Amino acid sequence: MSGSKCTRLSGALVKQLLDSVDSVLFDCDGVIWRGDQAIPGAPQVINLLKENGKKVFFVTNNSSKTRKMYADKMSMLGFDVKEEEVFGTAYCSAMYLKTVCKLEGKVYLIGSNAMKQELEAVGIQQTGVGPDHISGKQADWANVPLDPEVKAVVVGFDEHFSYMKLNRALQYLTQQGCLFVGTNRDTRLPLEGGKAVPGTGCLLQAVETAAQRQAQTVGKPNHFMFDCVASQFGVDRDRCLMVGDRLDTDIMLGSNCGLKTLLTLTGVSTVADAEAHQKSGCAERQGMVPDYYVESIADLLPALQG
Repeated sequence: MSGSKCTRLSGALVKQLLDSVDSVLFDCDGVIWRGDQAIPGAPQVINLLKENGKKVFFVTNNSSKTRKMYADKMSMLGFDVKEEEVFGTAYCSAMYLKTVCKLEGKVYLIGSNAMKQELEAVGIQQTGVGPDHISGKQADWANVPLDPEVKAVVVGFDEHFSYMKLNRALQYLTQQGCLFVGTNRDTRLPLEGGKAVPGTGCLLQAVETAAQRQAQTVGKPNHFMFDCVASQFGVDRDRCLMVGDRLDTDIMLGSNCGLKTLLTLTGVSTVADAEAHQKSGCAERQGMVPDYYVESIADLLPALQG
């Protein structure tokens, strides 16, 4: 289907786009829900897509929930969803360490209990969850006791992030052969009312700065997130649509993986943002321009009900 990028999706074009895809990947927050409320019409859209024979998956950079926690939340909000259709960065990090890195050893985890659960579910032991208070003098900090079995440092969202955790990560990362993985680089988590709090990207950059090393990230826009879905469900990238509210993660993931892309305006990014990227003439920024946009994914309803 040809046409210029950043086209408003409406009328006959909606059906045309849906007919051209077999699988749809949705981001979650800002796309199908906001906070603890489903976006009006979103559950019907997801359920009707499935009724029409489409494969539907959910890809989120949030590392503070397990797949099951996500599936439970969605079911409560009226979405027809199975746990294995949810791909969060807690799960994808565990899969990355197991399948790509073939990790033999433990993980030093700066992250949540959900990440601990997803790692343990694939047989990877971890240390580090919870507060790590400072003790002793500066000279002692460089000699904190380290677990000799730790062969990777993983950084996700961690409300207990502290100087001592940063220091411990540094000590592990200066050891030879220690892997370094981050869940994502989102620097801010948007909240209701236009407010925001620091995101995982801030913690990851702190660790990278201390260790003088770059982490491999598994979340959007890294193609591993899509690979994870595709390898388990045989998704054809030419017949797949990525729907998201962020240009730098969701739309960029779609571009990186050769998927069709749809921006919904119920979350972070705006059409003006997309047009600024389009006019920039910068090749990398072109990857953040969606093929289509809608006010809300509820705009897909008429074509699905017809």
